[in-house]
Amino acid sequence: MAAEHLTQNSIRSTPLSRMAELAGTGARVGLNYLKYYGQRAVSPESASKALRDDLDDVNARAVYESFSKLKGGPLKLAQMLSIDENLLPPAYAAQFAQAQYSAPPLSWPLVRRTLEREFNQPVESLYDQFTPEAAHGASIGQVHVAYRGGQKLAVKVQYPGVAESMRSDLRVVKPIALQMLGLREEDIAHYFTEVETRLLEETNYVRELQESQEIAAACSSLPNLRFPTFYPDRCSNRVLTMDWIDGLTLDRFAASDASQSERNRIGQILWDFYMHQIHGLKRFHADPHPGNFLVSADGQLCVLDFGCTRSITPEFYALQFAFLNPTLLESADELEAALRAMDVILPTDGPAQRQKVTHLARESIELLTRPFRACRFDFADPSFLRAMYEMGETNRQDRELLSLRGARGRAESFYINRAFFGLFSLLHRLRSVVTTR
Repeated sequence: MAAEHLTQNSIRSTPLSRMAELAGTGARVGLNYLKYYGQRAVSPESASKALRDDLDDVNARAVYESFSKLKGGPLKLAQMLSIDENLLPPAYAAQFAQAQYSAPPLSWPLVRRTLEREFNQPVESLYDQFTPEAAHGASIGQVHVAYRGGQKLAVKVQYPGVAESMRSDLRVVKPIALQMLGLREEDIAHYFTEVETRLLEETNYVRELQESQEIAAACSSLPNLRFPTFYPDRCSNRVLTMDWIDGLTLDRFAASDASQSERNRIGQILWDFYMHQIHGLKRFHADPHPGNFLVSADGQLCVLDFGCTRSITPEFYALQFAFLNPTLLESADELEAALRAMDVILPTDGPAQRQKVTHLARESIELLTRPFRACRFDFADPSFLRAMYEMGETNRQDRELLSLRGARGRAESFYINRAFFGLFSLLHRLRSVVTTR
């Protein structure tokens, strides 16, 4: 995979240099908007969509080029947004999808320097053989093939400067993200803080090692699920060493000629894994993009990369999953109380705002809980995800909804909602029929 990309020989690692790169990208995006508004003013109405598509294409290329060079927070944001193919304009979705597992890799001298700084030993002492070319490049680090004692290994090496610059990266990239998504900063500040906290955790590879081992042990009773074995003596804050696992990433398996029974089987393993984590462990893998799952030749589902995990408190669990209660929609008072408890309805809302929010919540709950109300659910049915996308698009264009002020919803709900939407999207790609209860 590395051969498909130009090797990157340097990375901006100081906060000031990274801020300069992002500020330059923001300026280019702003200039492109000015050109677009000028062209639109002198063009017929029929040309407006084509002009907007051209704007998105130029800006998406500029933003992804900058994000992929900087890696870290900007590239991780692109990866997170790419989970929902319809959250962004198509041009951005197409560019950002590359962030899932194929970012331009760093050159060998930079990788060698990181390894030798972390372990204070030459690479030749750490591994019997180490492949200089990256097998995969992603947002926080890249993966190389190595061998030790005859065992084929995957070595994940963090990009230089990523941990130190994460906060400043996110502060500068926030206006670009808000512009892409059409959101107001004051309405998402608490969500952004949650994202920042989780991304900072992802740069701590010692924490990821612990999370991987603990969740793997807690899921050992689930059949046909596989986790890599780690080698702690070759792990550090910026390096992880684990068994190499061969297999197809979940999107490639989904695009293969796999039978329907195999699609259903893999989908069921994935569903059971998430239900066990969320409802049993109250702790879950919160980065469900297709590059984090492999299907091995013997039909096991292999789970990779536990950098992003989230725990659920008993109090939040009770509030969040109260919406799965089928009787909730039958009582306006109970529904409003549940929405108030989750900060979706705010104390400052008047009757009109409460009515608007409750109506939208009712529609959302009815749609998003469909898989849980069925004994078996067909995720291949395009009407389910299409209805989700159409509802999201309608809400984005709803002037009354956009006029509602205030930070709505618990920050903790960001990653649980992301996990479920990612799960639904993966099952749709697989075209799986799953027993959901």
